[in-house]
Amino acid sequence: MANNTADHPPGNSVAEGNHDGDFGVTVMELRELMELRSAEAVNKIQDAHGDVQGICRRLKTSPIEGLSGNPVDLEKRHAAFGKNFIPPKKAKTFLQLVWEALQDVTLIILEIAAIISLGLSFYHPPGGDSEACGQVAGGVEDEGEAQAGWIEGAAILFSVIIVVLVTAFNDWSKEKQFRGLQSRIEHEQKFTVIRKGQVIQIPVAELVVGDIAQIKYGDLLPADGILIQGNDLKIDESSLTGESDQVRKSMEKDPMLLSGTHVMEGSGRMVVSAVGLNSQTGIIFTLLGAGEHDEVKKVKKTTITRHGRHVRVSTKTQDGIALEIQPLKSDEATESEEKEEAKPVKKVNVTKKEKSVLQGKLTKLAVQIGKAGLIMSALTVVILILYFVIDTFAVQGRTWLAECTPIYIQYFVKFFIIGVTVLVVAVPEGLPLAVTISLAYSVKKMMKDNNLVRHLDACETMGNATAICSDKTGTLTMNRMTVVQAYVGDTHYRTVPEPDAIKPETLEVMVNSISINSAYTTKILSPEKEGGLPRHVGNKTECALLGLVLELKRDYQPIRDEVPEEKLYKVYTFNSSRKSMSTVLKNADGGFRMYSKGASEIVLRKCSYILDAQGQPRIFKPKDRDEMVRKVIEPMACDGLRTICVAYRDFPADAGEPNWDNENDILNDLTCIVVVGIEDPVRPEVPEAITKCQRAGITVRMVTGDNINTARAIATKCGILLPGEDFLCMEGKEFNQQIRNDQGEVEQERLDKVWPKLRVLARSSPTDKHTLVKGIIDSTVGETRQVVAVTGDGTNDGPALKKADVGFAMGIAGTDVAKEASDIILTDDNFTSIVKAVMWGRNVYDSISKFLQFQLTVNVVAVIVAFTGACITQDSPLKAVQMLWVNLIMDTLASLALATEPPTESLLLRRPYGRNKPLISRTMMKNILGHAVYQLVIIFTLLFAGESIFDMDSGRNAPLHAPPSEHYTIVFNVFVMMQLFNEINARKIHGERNVFEGIYRNPIFCSVVLGTFVLQIIIVQFGGKPFSCTALTIDQWLWCVFIGVGELLWGQLISAIPTHRLKFLKEAGHGTTKEDIHEEQMTEGADEIDHAEMEMRRGQILWFRGLNRIQTQMDVVYTFQTGQAPVPGALRRQPSVVSQHNDATAAKTLSSPTHVGLSPSSSLTNSAGAPPPAASASSSTAATAGNVQFAFAAIKTENKPLKQL
Repeated sequence: MANNTADHPPGNSVAEGNHDGDFGVTVMELRELMELRSAEAVNKIQDAHGDVQGICRRLKTSPIEGLSGNPVDLEKRHAAFGKNFIPPKKAKTFLQLVWEALQDVTLIILEIAAIISLGLSFYHPPGGDSEACGQVAGGVEDEGEAQAGWIEGAAILFSVIIVVLVTAFNDWSKEKQFRGLQSRIEHEQKFTVIRKGQVIQIPVAELVVGDIAQIKYGDLLPADGILIQGNDLKIDESSLTGESDQVRKSMEKDPMLLSGTHVMEGSGRMVVSAVGLNSQTGIIFTLLGAGEHDEVKKVKKTTITRHGRHVRVSTKTQDGIALEIQPLKSDEATESEEKEEAKPVKKVNVTKKEKSVLQGKLTKLAVQIGKAGLIMSALTVVILILYFVIDTFAVQGRTWLAECTPIYIQYFVKFFIIGVTVLVVAVPEGLPLAVTISLAYSVKKMMKDNNLVRHLDACETMGNATAICSDKTGTLTMNRMTVVQAYVGDTHYRTVPEPDAIKPETLEVMVNSISINSAYTTKILSPEKEGGLPRHVGNKTECALLGLVLELKRDYQPIRDEVPEEKLYKVYTFNSSRKSMSTVLKNADGGFRMYSKGASEIVLRKCSYILDAQGQPRIFKPKDRDEMVRKVIEPMACDGLRTICVAYRDFPADAGEPNWDNENDILNDLTCIVVVGIEDPVRPEVPEAITKCQRAGITVRMVTGDNINTARAIATKCGILLPGEDFLCMEGKEFNQQIRNDQGEVEQERLDKVWPKLRVLARSSPTDKHTLVKGIIDSTVGETRQVVAVTGDGTNDGPALKKADVGFAMGIAGTDVAKEASDIILTDDNFTSIVKAVMWGRNVYDSISKFLQFQLTVNVVAVIVAFTGACITQDSPLKAVQMLWVNLIMDTLASLALATEPPTESLLLRRPYGRNKPLISRTMMKNILGHAVYQLVIIFTLLFAGESIFDMDSGRNAPLHAPPSEHYTIVFNVFVMMQLFNEINARKIHGERNVFEGIYRNPIFCSVVLGTFVLQIIIVQFGGKPFSCTALTIDQWLWCVFIGVGELLWGQLISAIPTHRLKFLKEAGHGTTKEDIHEEQMTEGADEIDHAEMEMRRGQILWFRGLNRIQTQMDVVYTFQTGQAPVPGALRRQPSVVSQHNDATAAKTLSSPTHVGLSPSSSLTNSAGAPPPAASASSSTAATAGNVQFAFAAIKTENKPLKQL
């Protein structure tokens, strides 16, 4: 007997909740019990406690009523057994973040240069100011000026401190934001328990030992427990054991349920026996010291023996922690050690995991800019030194005197500082900041639009989506189902019939069948508000059937009370392969009755009889069935109704007990009672949302388990199918015939003929969904690779959600498994929220482009001015401190201003950019070069003729510690004014004329521009020596602002020039092209290399790695991106770095050994024979052939530039 029940003790905790004294069992006893499996566990329970009831009694709980929920009792349980909470890893302190920001190589170089400059300014050699040193010593006569030599060094140090504090503060606020998001995801997970006899949902953190929890298909278990009643329960324990086979749980054989495992089939109840750090997941976390230690640096391999079982623990860490645990029974240990040596290293063919679209483009672009900046800065230093040496020693013919050495060195240090500042301005270290701010801002706002983003990069990938494969139920429809038609007693009723129109015998069996053969957690409750609709709880299709029972003036609850779940003899729960559910009851005479319900064409195929108008069974032949399909089912389906057949079968007592495991024989010879048509209305806002998608160049496909006619009707209502267009609608069976060859393998060429026209896939299995998504992603039919988004709610949607570029899980109807595999959770289950996600994704992309357009203009101008100025006048017109200020404006402040532009509907009027479209379009290049020309002309005019225009002293060729000149102050001020007004131009990147459009909708932008302006006034008027500025008159200020406003007028001129005429303009920042992508033979355990990374490895780029501040700025993004487990301390998401060539196993992908983690550590070998997949490139969980790893958020990106944006 598969269903197990327990005799219920008279005592229940509602009475006993106030009972003082300790519980009859300790934490350690329960922990030891939970470490046992199968028969061992059953024996231990019998020996120590008698049965599960004994444990319930000792925990003072009732299997029927649950706990009392009395706060005193709950507090006592917390004290005795702990809370269901695993403390997260400590956040980095502000000082740690400051220290990390200081690791930036450019800043270190600047600090060293500033310290040398400071040291030399205090060192006055005897006779150092003699004539012998030539012009070099000129201008140092003024004693006060000589004393002020330290200011420049101090000012550089000060600005470095400002930059570091800004960076650290940004990181700190990001980390705070992400932790907030993480805790929100954790708090949103609720679990169903029974308290005071009421079924309620409580947050996972509030579970206590002794709670009676209801578990069902799709749950992720949040605590350890012991089964007290189960129906057909199968659990995926791969996250703990690495075994991909589902484990069948029953009271006689294996009642132990472990936290962090997934319910793949069936339902049941368990008594919670361990929570938090005492649960199996918690013990592993403690083993790792996740709560206490931040990092374990050494690679260790130890074998811990616990209760006669070896648990091999290998901890290997880079900056995170990875652990594999292999439970072995003692006698198996040696055997498996021998196997381990025999097995050769297995080769696997792994397709490289591609980066997100933006990531790849940015990495390439940053590398190119970095190279150029490095060359320019090196050239600047070399030219300055050569010019100085030739001028002093060759032209003036002086000799190097010992007492002049410090003065010469001071010059060299000054040249070096100029070189470094050119580099600082050239390297766009604001890029990662802009991307992070833009993503973080979007994620926060998307939450208001019902998108809970679990992986940051999904937000940006969504902007490039070209295809959406959507479920029907709940996403396109309202998921509020009602029965509107019925075929019963040989009559097709177009509306629900009156109770007296149906024979009493037929009505009786129908009501019993519906009431008993449905999950008892499914209920219809009274409306929350007066006059509102009744609340549907649980499975919505079952709610529709229960609604039919109520409409027929009957009640399902008394029937359920009469036949409680414990009395159900056997339950075949619904799953995607069965597409039906059956419940067996034992009759008083020893016979059995089975009630079934399911998809009408599937259940009717198994019916041999049907109840006629008299309520008597008559023979139901295949030709009768075909006629019924034609006359009843197809018309219902064409009205967009889902058809469900309800049937039963009697097993006489004299035939003996059937073999319940032989499903094919059991689910046969049924008697059809009724076929109902269930309506699930299309959400009113969906057709408009789909039209928007189609306008935006996104193809929407519907993938559903429903009948093809129902699917076609709904797709037409939604606007997925348009009249007069050549589209395909097919069933899963036909789809498989068309795409598979004779051996049953999927062929990409066949698939490429089908998917471009396919719009509706009906009666599809999760494997079909996965095959379709994988086929579209791998296809090479179009010019660019498709970017696919998928929605899913069921446990078996996991593989498709993981394979997709962006996986959307349903927040309301979705199972925990689906949420775990997804990138974004739709908190309202609504398709329109996906359209909002597309809008935000495109907005992120545009924000980055706006920032790039602004930043590159400043880069080009600043680098050219510093370089040519230095070469012609031996001194950069923009001083080191001024450069750092400009860098601060264009990096931190501009990224804040331009990355927070809110999205507009106009974003949905263009096609997706695609993978290969360059980041910097020709229009943007025109803007960058056009504005650079204007700025350079102005700056050079002021530099070389400014003194005559404004009638003042020239600032050129000033001696070493000369006071700041008005001339150079004006140059600096004009430069900053032009950047400020160009920031307004940068708001538009597609050549729009009106750059002020919607500027008031972005208060951050306005405040940043005004704030920068005020700061600039303060710096110029009161900055003095440190900023190399002197106060300007009001006239000079007006001229500076006037020249800045000229930027806006010049912008209009530029946008008037048609881009297509400018053939010489090149694009930059292309994505990875198809030629770059090639599959590589990789050994398990090899490092995962991506294309941008290979670019990085070319020799001199190591320099650039250091120059990027990226590692610090991206830490937290990376932590966040490695995946969140909604359960506090549940396992991390498994990586999708996997080739899923074998589609036959695709449905198991969530847990199957095809998940191969790729890692740098191939020296250790695990007991399954292959080297252990230690923390993979995405530092996620990999469950691989008999071992498991728990990988915790690695907080360092290991200098991988832009790797984890």
